[in-house]
Amino acid sequence: MKRGRKPQKLLPPFQQKINKAAPRSPTYLHIHLLCASQLRRLSHGCRVLRQPGKPSPTEALLLCETTSSLLKSHVCVKVGRMQTKSRAVLFLILAAVLWSSGGLLIKLVAWNALAIAGTRSIIAAAVILTFRRKQRLTWSPAQLGGAVCYAGTVILFVLANKWTTAANAILLQYTAPIYVALLSYWLLRERIGKWDIAAIAATIGGMTLFFLDDLSRGGILGNAVAILSGIAFAGTALFLRKQKDSSPIGSVFLGNIIAFLVGFPFILQSSPGAAGWLGLILLGVFQLGCSYILYAEALKHVTALEGILIPIIEPILNPVWVFLLLGESPGKWAIVGGIIVLISITLRCLQALRQNGRK
Repeated sequence: MKRGRKPQKLLPPFQQKINKAAPRSPTYLHIHLLCASQLRRLSHGCRVLRQPGKPSPTEALLLCETTSSLLKSHVCVKVGRMQTKSRAVLFLILAAVLWSSGGLLIKLVAWNALAIAGTRSIIAAAVILTFRRKQRLTWSPAQLGGAVCYAGTVILFVLANKWTTAANAILLQYTAPIYVALLSYWLLRERIGKWDIAAIAATIGGMTLFFLDDLSRGGILGNAVAILSGIAFAGTALFLRKQKDSSPIGSVFLGNIIAFLVGFPFILQSSPGAAGWLGLILLGVFQLGCSYILYAEALKHVTALEGILIPIIEPILNPVWVFLLLGESPGKWAIVGGIIVLISITLRCLQALRQNGRK
């Protein structure tokens, strides 16, 4: 006796029609299969006369109700996901606004660079403890790597501002997107698309124009420190993003403690005046503490490259505060470069939200 093929199980007529009409999208196919399964359970035992191959009135009503309910839940998930992404982008923008106050506030403090970095970091650590009293310290490689990179960022940037021009320090630090683009896939398995490459090129080109009038050779050591601060900033974004499912704020807290310990010997040598202490409090509470709380939360919901590209509006805002408070107007190249940066970042944000809405 020859072995025949196993006969296929015949599906009910209404389920055959559902499967035939169902789109091939995995989400909608899943919804249709759930509808069929639900109908098979609920309509079991119904003995309503119907034409062959067509669902009965009871089955049709159940199909409509089940499909409507499942589609509503699917839409709610998509809307919630878009709202989370939008909130993360808003947090990044707010963090960049707070960071941009650093240039003016540091000028208020006539003190040693490492003392400034250490004092504002211990104030920021106190702010983070107020925000989250119980820190989730796992001592994982990602958390420790994020802490070291964060400490390097806040220390090296202050040193770069002291040893070279402010324009050189900012521009060289914001080469960070290049390092993130090179390392994102290796560390996080996050692919870099054509929109990302275009945004990197446009923002770096715009920033070069922005600081064209102020760029100089500066001190070789200061420029080298500024480049290192960009590498450290990229590492901060990558390691915080790697902890998206845990607690990235723990790295920021540990990094502030490290920065304080590095600056502690210099804090003991002297003390700033009243204006200096005001600047340090504002730096610690807002420019570091609140900003990195927002930044760590945002990196749970955006890619590492988005987390480094969107805050590039920070250096563009620095001259805005100078203009508003001191009346110093930017040059024509600065205006052109700023417009290029703002347009490229805005388009990248809109593209990110659009892509997230399709998921």
